[in-house]
Amino acid sequence: MTDISLRRADPARIDADAVVIGVMRAADGAPAPAPGAEAIDAALDGRLTATLTQLGATGKSGEHHRIATFGATTAPQIVAVGLGDAPRTRRASLDSEQIRRAAGVALRELAGTSHVALALPTSNQGVRPIAEGALLGAYSFQRYRNASKPDHRDPVEIITVVTDDARSAEAKKALARAQIVADAVCAVRDLVNTPPSDLHPKEFAGFASRLANENNLDIEILDERQLKRQGYGGIIGVGQGSINPPRLVRLAYSRPRAKKTIALVGKGITFDSGGLSLKPTASMDWMKSDMGGAAAIVLATAAVAQLKLNVNVTAWAPLAENMPSGSAQRPSDVLTIYGGKTVEVLNTDAEGRLVLADALVRASEEQPDLIIDAATLTGAQLVALGSHTSAVMGNDDELRDAVVDAAKRAGEQMWPMPLPPELRKSLDSQVADIANIGDSFGGMLVAGTFLQDFVGKQDSGQPIPWAHLDIAGPAFNQGDPYGYTPKGGTGAAVATLIQLAEDLASR
Repeated sequence: MTDISLRRADPARIDADAVVIGVMRAADGAPAPAPGAEAIDAALDGRLTATLTQLGATGKSGEHHRIATFGATTAPQIVAVGLGDAPRTRRASLDSEQIRRAAGVALRELAGTSHVALALPTSNQGVRPIAEGALLGAYSFQRYRNASKPDHRDPVEIITVVTDDARSAEAKKALARAQIVADAVCAVRDLVNTPPSDLHPKEFAGFASRLANENNLDIEILDERQLKRQGYGGIIGVGQGSINPPRLVRLAYSRPRAKKTIALVGKGITFDSGGLSLKPTASMDWMKSDMGGAAAIVLATAAVAQLKLNVNVTAWAPLAENMPSGSAQRPSDVLTIYGGKTVEVLNTDAEGRLVLADALVRASEEQPDLIIDAATLTGAQLVALGSHTSAVMGNDDELRDAVVDAAKRAGEQMWPMPLPPELRKSLDSQVADIANIGDSFGGMLVAGTFLQDFVGKQDSGQPIPWAHLDIAGPAFNQGDPYGYTPKGGTGAAVATLIQLAEDLASR
């Protein structure tokens, strides 16, 4: 466990194994030490810029250079991390995400080091982005390493954020918040990285139960018999091919004086083989991540409870393992979703929308003020937006834009996408109320259009405001680590959901 604290100190005289400073890219392309590096520059007799230039530093985001100080500072080494372009005016400040990513790069680079001090510039969000980036960058998943463990460096043990505001209540509150958010994100990463042999629906539900007990949350878990008896045809249909039966988890946090209630719904396919519509091997080997949406909404709810936000949150996690077998659902089967609507299954690999349909109808029954679902739903999301940017769709433009705005402030990349009404016709079925696949073009939007059919209405007759987050690519990083994002599970959507809850609680 990495320990983090604030301290007002001279970075050149702090007792640490390494001190991290920022480097910006000036208008002329030269490296420019960022605010916070003044004491280090003085200790090096004003030679910091010249040293960085000789090392080939440019200040570009993602860069990192080590400088041995040979006793000029108490710490034996300085690590200079790129922050990107310098602000163009004196009144402008660095973007919070630039700082967050730089802190993450530094902590990844310094894995194996005991104590690291961060002398990075504070943005308009104070110490929050530094602390968040550092804690997320220090993440490491080594649970299954035995013989190879000595070959991998342990995370930094102690982080000190150097700031003149170390004693202020605001800074302490920001640090505490950063710890809660980072813990939630890292817990999601752990769940996503866990092999599917160790995380079936039953084990996931057990994790949610322990989380509920630790955070004084209400919890209800429906097993396969209860799901079948109560008519959750989507969850049962997807899960019936596996020897590991499905579950539906309802997790709730409530505040007596809260005026808003959010329902969070998350896709929880603990492993997705595609069912009888079997995936190719290259598309299957990372499908342990297909429960990333369920993990995100469960951990976000726990974080909201820890932050004691004045908003009610109910999380719905439909959990199933999508496997091929003699008992698996078949293409052309018809399922009856909770609430009575029927779905013709034309592709068993379009299973996430089936379990989400059950949960969306059930969540709507409780008449929340808004519904947000998060799901690793479509490969089409990667085609449209790549592996770093999630898509946001919905039936309410104001809510959709609020989610995108919250994501930006939380440090996540999300982009608004439409739900063209003409796509609904492609989902018409010859035998049922709706088919689970439609037009092959715009597959991400078609999936969102399918889900929209299962969002309920308010007492006024108007649809409940709803937003759908397709996090298929961003939930699992198959490429190299970047910023504070590791290879593997990323914890996508958690920070955004927490930020959105904070926004609603503050209104």
